Amino acid sequence: MIEHKQEIFEEIVTRFVELKNTSELMIDLAYSSLMLNSGDLAEEVERLEEYMDKLHTDFELLALTSGFRKEEASGFLGLIRLGVATEKIADAAAEMAEVVLRGIEPHPVLKLAIREAEETVAQACVTENSPLINKTLKEARVHEETGMWVLAIKRGEKSLRPKSDTIIQLGDLLIASGYAEGVEDLKKLTSPKHLCNTE
Repeated sequence: MIEHKQEIFEEIVTRFVELKNTSELMIDLAYSSLMLNSGDLAEEVERLEEYMDKLHTDFELLALTSGFRKEEASGFLGLIRLGVATEKIADAAAEMAEVVLRGIEPHPVLKLAIREAEETVAQACVTENSPLINKTLKEARVHEETGMWVLAIKRGEKSLRPKSDTIIQLGDLLIASGYAEGVEDLKKLTSPKHLCNTE
């Protein structure tokens, strides 16, 4: 019985972590879609928003039907409230992406803010001969080499929030943030011989 409760507790924690990570990824992608005026990234935010709805529902159902006694389950109330907060973050990210998808002309203030920002967002495709292929993000030392932080990795139809042990693969699209001077270094690192189409 105790072991079963421990398994349920660990599953609840795992699902909450996924909610948190997905909402953070959505915010990164939403800002990136605005700065790059990228419909592809904005569409990915919308896709993730639908995924978040399901994640959040499953998370709440699991927490509410966990079978813990009242005194044991009281701590879940705060976790459920945090789950609601992650859902609100996801909704806000989707609203940001909608600006791009609707083709709305950015407000002059937003244009100025993007132009004046010290940091920029860039995307670069990992092609053949890249020294990054099959290295973990930690081993690749992208930030040390370029000054750019990898915010997300687009792999086929999926977007990943990278961790230090995430392995970079051929064809990955790295979405990174940093000073504009590092963009060219990033592209040389990901694609030493040619640049792939990132549209």
